Amino acid sequence: MKVVNVPALVFTLGLLALWLSAQTGAYVRRNRRNLDEAERQDLGVILAAALTLLGLIVGFSFSMAVTRYDQRKNYEEEEANAIGTEYLRAGLLRSGDATKVRELLRSYLSVRISFYTSHDAHELEQINTSTAQLQNDLWSAVQAAAGPQQTPVVALAVSGMNDVLNSQGYTQAAWRNRIPIAAWGMMVAIAICCNLLIGYTARHIERKIIRFFILPLIVSIAFFLIDEMDTPRGGVIRVVPQNLVSLSRSLRAP
Repeated sequence: MKVVNVPALVFTLGLLALWLSAQTGAYVRRNRRNLDEAERQDLGVILAAALTLLGLIVGFSFSMAVTRYDQRKNYEEEEANAIGTEYLRAGLLRSGDATKVRELLRSYLSVRISFYTSHDAHELEQINTSTAQLQNDLWSAVQAAAGPQQTPVVALAVSGMNDVLNSQGYTQAAWRNRIPIAAWGMMVAIAICCNLLIGYTARHIERKIIRFFILPLIVSIAFFLIDEMDTPRGGVIRVVPQNLVSLSRSLRAP
């Protein structure tokens, strides 16, 4: 299990690592001579530049996470629209074929809702297997129905089924699209360097123990929010399949 898949763990480990970094900088400072004013100013410029860079990277990473979260929500809406449209277009087929396609679509819709709500790895494997099987059944059903009726009207039903299958692929790709581990490593490395410099350049170190905790806490909260938005299943902020659920209720209504 990757650490970035558990936002609470990212927050805890980040807070601990950054606080220890500040304490390490202070410890090194205690065992060295006092800094003269020129050296302190030089280190202050480096610290300001490092904090600015950290702020920019955190901001860009948060923007990336929000964009990916919005993309997952949009694809859920598109998937619901594709399934609902194809359910209506199935009525263009012959009566027996239309009934079969609509039954398969209802089963497929139930499986897609489970994809969004399930968090068990073994269950997700079964859902992916069921999804692939139902997609094959759906395509076979419209293909068989279109064989003897190669008309523009039937082509609409075939095109709609293609949209259903494509929308699932887009959704799957969006859920796998995460912030790269290298970007996480860069953020953590810069944050550690900033806290080391803060500990090293602090005046009256003995009075700064509590204040060394403030920046690690703020940065850890930022890491937590980024990971919450970027983790589809591990956090509290999740994509709720409200459009798919609403569609499922409407299809089951008399």
